Amino acid sequence: MRNATILLFLLSLLPLTSSALAVRPDSNGTETKDTLVLKDVPEAAAIDSTILCFYEDLRLFTDDLSGPEDLLTADSVPTFSDSIYQARLAELNKRTPFELSYNQIVGAFIQLYVSKRRELSSRCLGRSEQYFPLFEETFDRYGLPLELKYLAVVESALDPTARSIAGATGLWQFMYGTGKVFDLDINSYVDERRDPVKSTEAAAKYLSYLYNMFGDWNLALAAYNCGEGRVSRAIRRSGGRKDYWEVYPFLPRETRGYVPAFIAVNYLFAHANDHLIPAAPVEYSYYEMDSVHIDRKVSFATVAEIIDVEETQVEAWNPVYRLKVVPGYNDYKALYLPKAYLNLWVANEDTIQAMLAEKEEETEVEAPKDVIYYTVRSGDYLGKIASRYGCSVRQIQYWNGMSGTYLKPGQRLVLYADQVKAPAPTPAPAPVKIEEDGKNVYYSIRPGDTLWDIAKARGVSVEDLKRWNSGMNFNRMKPGQRIVIGKAA
Repeated sequence: MRNATILLFLLSLLPLTSSALAVRPDSNGTETKDTLVLKDVPEAAAIDSTILCFYEDLRLFTDDLSGPEDLLTADSVPTFSDSIYQARLAELNKRTPFELSYNQIVGAFIQLYVSKRRELSSRCLGRSEQYFPLFEETFDRYGLPLELKYLAVVESALDPTARSIAGATGLWQFMYGTGKVFDLDINSYVDERRDPVKSTEAAAKYLSYLYNMFGDWNLALAAYNCGEGRVSRAIRRSGGRKDYWEVYPFLPRETRGYVPAFIAVNYLFAHANDHLIPAAPVEYSYYEMDSVHIDRKVSFATVAEIIDVEETQVEAWNPVYRLKVVPGYNDYKALYLPKAYLNLWVANEDTIQAMLAEKEEETEVEAPKDVIYYTVRSGDYLGKIASRYGCSVRQIQYWNGMSGTYLKPGQRLVLYADQVKAPAPTPAPAPVKIEEDGKNVYYSIRPGDTLWDIAKARGVSVEDLKRWNSGMNFNRMKPGQRIVIGKAA
């Protein structure tokens, strides 16, 4: 019945129109000709409908529950004994190079996914139809275990726009620096950490590197979360042991739950039906999406207007583009659409290109300019840098994957030239003003001064300055304010 409904919908698109404009009545009943209608080729559409029906029968998850609204109440959620969980994981363990052992920690994470966070689990089961085929294809090409696909559930709940407090982004939660190491481009228009294809390729490279380093998949997963250096130190503190559960007490607190969560997700996807957790419906599966390349800049708003959908839908289909624009230059030409829309786009390309040319004249979008690398100096803070370059503190934090505002001298920050103004010229420093009153020596604070700068310049310690100026609020020093820097001779 479901396939027949889809086929009828596709067949309704087949009749050709002789004009690119449809006649529709306005609110007064008067007919107007102002809506673009895309026409398809009947023979091609019939082939596409056959392909769609074939894939519909290959759904990854099939159960009788229709969606999250059917999730059970808390008092009727199925529960099983520890021995059942242990036996089920032992069976899964036979099929994978990962060590899927059961203990109380793993049990707690299983309960998190199958009991406490059932709606999230339901959404992840549904989203897996969008992303798991891509993950499996990539990991197979790299000779990696296909179960690594479950890592993205732990990392991002299969949300390509997910962003952590620390700035990790995308399905695989790459930090800015790590993403750059693995050739993910990040600029004003594009964040390839949010590109499902390219970020999965990067994740495969990173996971291969980590496994080659540790020779153990659980330790490689831990290193993916907290970095190889921290896992190496945990191995040292454990006396050289290389079993994850022996190293476990020496890992960072946030990493200790990482592998247990991964084991729990393996269990969830194998036994969702036993816990009566359905796969939440998704609008489009992996095989229903494809891309068309556009050789000019075009906004999501224009795309939405052409195919008659909401702009938010175009944004959801193309998470890699940060400014709701397909830049249309170099490698940034791909526009992802459901195949039903994409096929109509291709069949009407000449009409669409003419329409895009008109739109391009109305709205010019400049390509990103060069990256600015700024080295933090003593006395710098984010507000000061943002003010100097005409951008916001939040932009600097986003560009550099920062969750806080702490800076240290010598740190290098990335700024994007198409979003910042040329820096204002640095004013000449105010003259140093030293005064005495027969008892103390005073210094007048200049813009950008810090206690450490003043102490270093005068050859005294910060502790001395604090002791001599005990009534002063050192967090609110203002230019022109006087500070005691020593005793008069």
